[in-house]
Amino acid sequence: MLYAAYQAHSDIMGPVRALAGIAAHSIGNFGIGMPGHGTVRNLTAAYELIARAGLSHKRPPFNISYVTAGNRDVEVREEVAHVTPFATLLHFKKDIEVEQPRVLLVAPLSGHFATLLRSTVRTMLPEHDVYITDWHNARDVALTQGQFGFDEYIEHLIRFLEAIGPGAHVMAVCQPCVAVLVAAAVMAQTNNAAQPRSMTLMAGPIDTRVNPTKVNALANSKPMSWFEQNLIATVPMRYPGAFRRVYPGFVQLAAFMSMNVERHMKAHRELYDNLAKGELEKAQVTKAFYDEYFAVLDLTAEFYLETVRLVFQECALPLGKLQWQGEPVEPRAIKRTMLLTVEGERDDICAVGQTAAAHDLCTGLRPYLKRHHMQAGVGHYGVFSGNRWNNQIYPLLKNVILASE
Repeated sequence: MLYAAYQAHSDIMGPVRALAGIAAHSIGNFGIGMPGHGTVRNLTAAYELIARAGLSHKRPPFNISYVTAGNRDVEVREEVAHVTPFATLLHFKKDIEVEQPRVLLVAPLSGHFATLLRSTVRTMLPEHDVYITDWHNARDVALTQGQFGFDEYIEHLIRFLEAIGPGAHVMAVCQPCVAVLVAAAVMAQTNNAAQPRSMTLMAGPIDTRVNPTKVNALANSKPMSWFEQNLIATVPMRYPGAFRRVYPGFVQLAAFMSMNVERHMKAHRELYDNLAKGELEKAQVTKAFYDEYFAVLDLTAEFYLETVRLVFQECALPLGKLQWQGEPVEPRAIKRTMLLTVEGERDDICAVGQTAAAHDLCTGLRPYLKRHHMQAGVGHYGVFSGNRWNNQIYPLLKNVILASE
C-alpha cells in the first residue's frame, strides 16, 4: 500500500505541477517590463516552486563532455565497461596519450543515483582514468533477474575491479565503505590479481558504535521486523520490476530531509526570494542541487535490510563476525593495498571516528601504508564536493594514489 499511495499522489499532482510550470513560463515572459512586474515575479516564483515539488526516478545526466588535462581541453565519453541487471560499470573515457591511474569510484546505493558524485568525478578526471558504479533503479529490474543483497553488492565490486584490471585503485563514498573494505579483504584472502593498489574510504560507517549519530540511533531504535513491515514496499505493476520488494527512494529521501527540515525549508525560502528578485544565478545553484537531491532510486529490500542489520545493528565487520558467501571476512589479510580514510568534522551522518576505525581492522598493513585525514569545517557532503574537497582533500587522495602506483 505504501508504494501505491505514493504513486496515486504522484499521478494526481503530475498535471498540477505541469500546469504550474506552464504558468510560470507564460506569466514570467508576459510580465517582463510591464507595470507591477514585481508582483508578477512573485507569482512566477510561486508557480515555479509548485512545478518543482516532485521527484524524479530517472538518473540525471553527468553532463561532463570535456575536461582540461594539461594545457588542453579533452573530450570525455561515457562508455559501458561492464553491465549487470543491477549496475553498470561506467567509464569516463578520454583520448590522451599519457596513461593515468585507473580509479573505481564506488557511489552510494542509498536512495540517490551515482550522479550525486558528479563534482567528485569532474575533479578527478583531469589526472585519473575514472570508472564509477552506476547503480540501477531496483524498480526497473525484473523480478526474474534474481536477488540483490549484501553479498551480491560485494560480488559486483570484485567483478568491476576485475573488469578494470590489475593495478587499479578504489574509492568509496559514504555507505559503500564497508562493502569496499570487505571486497578488498576477500580479494586479498583469495590472492586475487585485481586487488586494488590503494583504497580510499570517505565518510563511511565502518564502525557505527563510535560517536553514534541520529542515523545510527534510528537504525537501532527498532527491531528488524519493524523495518520490514513499515519501510518495505512492492513495486507497482506499471514498472519492469513489478512485484519486487524494495526500500523506496522516496522513503529514504523523506528520512534524510526529516533530519534537517529547517535547512531544507530555509533553502526553498531563499530559492523563492531569489526567483522573485530576479537573482537567477543564485537560484540556479539551489535548483541544480535539488534537481539531483530529488532524483531517487529504489533499493532492493534484501540489500537494505541486510545493510541495516549487518552494518548498523550487529556491527558485524568491526566485531569480526561478518561473512561473505559463508566464509569469514578478514581485513587483516590486506597487506599490499594502501589505505586512506577521510572524515568531516561536522558530519552528522557518519561521525568522526567511524571511518577511521578501518585502520584498527587492517592490522596486516604496515604503518607507512595507512593515512587518515579529518577535514575541519565540513559536513558529510563537503567531504566529496565543494571547495575543501577540491583544494584540501583531493590533493591528499591524489598523493596516496601516486604513492601506491
